[in-house]
Amino acid sequence: MSSVDVHAVVEGDADAPVVVLSNSLGSDLAMWDPQISALQRRFRVVRYDHRGHGGSPVPDGPYGIEDLAGDVVALLDRLGVGRASLCGLSLGGMTCMQVAASAPERVQRMVLLCTSVRLPPAQGWHDRAALVRAQGTEGVSAAVVDRWFTPELAARDPELITRMRAMVAATPAEGYAGCCEAIAALDLAPALARITAPTLVIAGADDPATPPPHGEAIVAGIADGRLEVLPQAAHMANVEQAEAVTRLIVEHLTG
Repeated sequence: MSSVDVHAVVEGDADAPVVVLSNSLGSDLAMWDPQISALQRRFRVVRYDHRGHGGSPVPDGPYGIEDLAGDVVALLDRLGVGRASLCGLSLGGMTCMQVAASAPERVQRMVLLCTSVRLPPAQGWHDRAALVRAQGTEGVSAAVVDRWFTPELAARDPELITRMRAMVAATPAEGYAGCCEAIAALDLAPALARITAPTLVIAGADDPATPPPHGEAIVAGIADGRLEVLPQAAHMANVEQAEAVTRLIVEHLTG
């Protein structure tokens, strides 16, 4: 499958170093709102929607991680950016790893949040793809968001939970399903040795989807990698622990 022109928003000084923010499955670029104010003071920030998400085109699935990574490289080319830092959460982190392994000359530094090199069993992802094609993403939105945040945050901020469920439910079914199929086929472990960008991996101590051992496996395979585990954070750590995540991103990307 060829690359698609994904929807993107560019903020910050045009002459500043570029950082690309890559989203989780079922979210759009608004998931990075907690980080934008701080990041755009220091970087040219490029937020985009994965194919099949938000304002991006929705080609027929299945997709592969190579397709999602190709969209990022095509976006950099479209913006005239030769080299950028990458920051991705969950599916976004998987996409960033694929870009850094297949086009290392394009990646300066990298931050990976709540992600993994593989997420078996594959059949579970195929089942979820079939479900959303049949019933839409609204049918999975509650279960998905329940894994994004700790029960304590969900009880404290029900409006956030409602808003995040609406974000998932607004994701086109074919786009969500196609990305599920990309995750089903995923195995990035052999690619880690090709990543040369200094990499910070952030894991949530309470993440049920990609708990800290997934981050440990990533760091073990990358020559210049380190792990930070944040307490009281589930899968959407950049929202639940926004201040800590923003600080870690800025510190790592500024070297």
